[in-house]
Amino acid sequence: MLNCLYRHTGRLLRSASLLFVATGIVTTAPSLMLSAEFSVVSAAYADDDDGDDGGSDDDGGSGNSGRSGSDGGKRFRGPQTLMDYLDNRRQIQAPRTRSTAKKRQQAAPVYEPRRLVALGLSDENIAQLQQQGFSVADRVEMRLTGAQLTRLQIPAKMSLQTARQRVSALVPDAVVDFNHYYQPEQTSAPETETKPAPAACNGTDCPLMRDLIGWNEPKAGAATCTILPKIGLIDTAVNPDHESLKQARMEIIRLSDDELPQSGTQHGTAVAALLVGAENSRAPGLLPQAELIAVDVFHGIKGDNNRATTYDLIRAIDLLAEKQVPLINMSLSGPDNLLLQKAVEAAAQRKITLVAAAGNEGPHAKPVYPAAYQNVIAVTAVDRNGNPYRRAVRGEHIDLAAPGVGVWTAASISGARQKTGTSFAAPFVTAAAARLKAEKPDLDNRQIAEELSRQAKDMGKPGHDPVFGWGLINAQALCSS
Repeated sequence: MLNCLYRHTGRLLRSASLLFVATGIVTTAPSLMLSAEFSVVSAAYADDDDGDDGGSDDDGGSGNSGRSGSDGGKRFRGPQTLMDYLDNRRQIQAPRTRSTAKKRQQAAPVYEPRRLVALGLSDENIAQLQQQGFSVADRVEMRLTGAQLTRLQIPAKMSLQTARQRVSALVPDAVVDFNHYYQPEQTSAPETETKPAPAACNGTDCPLMRDLIGWNEPKAGAATCTILPKIGLIDTAVNPDHESLKQARMEIIRLSDDELPQSGTQHGTAVAALLVGAENSRAPGLLPQAELIAVDVFHGIKGDNNRATTYDLIRAIDLLAEKQVPLINMSLSGPDNLLLQKAVEAAAQRKITLVAAAGNEGPHAKPVYPAAYQNVIAVTAVDRNGNPYRRAVRGEHIDLAAPGVGVWTAASISGARQKTGTSFAAPFVTAAAARLKAEKPDLDNRQIAEELSRQAKDMGKPGHDPVFGWGLINAQALCSS
């Protein structure tokens, strides 16, 4: 009995020694006393956080995308005995398992359940589908193509994939896909803070990133912009009562279902102010004299998040095309979708310039849409030193780089703060395209993209590269407003 106990104790001590070596802990075998600390570091997933900016936040974006301080991550005192150590190991590991399972359960859906979107279904096609158990949730005429855009409710006990195949088989010429979800692309706090922003900002002493692209430093002999074109914005809700936007020439249209919760105003207000914020406000815009048509396609969901559907996104592009808007800013991203691609192609045929955020999913992530479509100018973000934003999506589809780290713009209710993300880089390119269109109104969307790329300041590898595209947008060559 004693020999058996001795052998088991020896195995336990040897296992403990191996465990201590593997974890980098130095101990003395006889006493098994430990004095090291064990830390569990929480990973930061907030590449698109924005969250609640507190309404008024003039602290210069002092927040951080990671977590620190006493609440930043659990720290465990080192165990004093072997059994304490093993017991603590069980306590540390168990929450990780539950946390992982919880995250899997709460994975955000990528498309609307039980619904499809289709383009090109006739009344006869609808009647045939209704006989098979389908029903029409919504239906509108898409003026860009002249075809009907339909949101279909699929039959009970039929999978979305089967339903999609059924519709496509019945109407081969129709374009059918899932009703995918899209999210705003932003990060609230700057990744690299240089110095605190001033508490007061009158338009001259703000830490404005526009200086990086020579926005207020036109070359000698540069023309003066005369009539700026209308600018379209597809985004979340915008707060028209913000002091930066009260005097703006702005029309706000909500397209999302009125029965759904309204989207938050943090993202849309920040992007709108970057474009047309009052010159002497705390969040001065790039083109305060321009007219902005802001279309809210998002609705609120749990956790202060927002999402839009393919159906509403297409309707927004169609609406702005009907209003003869030549430039559209889309600081949002999501999956590839056949109908969205058709809408982008139709807008391009109307010579509409589409600008979209490249996405904040990370440098190794797959391309996101609409930025990755051929007829869209995909914009990545850099900091004030020209370094690429570490969470920006990279790829051969990237066209241009613009300031997007620690960008000073409006908070949701009042005041201003710094924002980070490709969402806040896109408006710089949209504003540059507007200046170019004002100077040379005969340029179409393809020519505008080519001209902006040609004028860009090359960064990274010579020529086009997947990090910076053709380079940093250069406003010095444009007309001055």
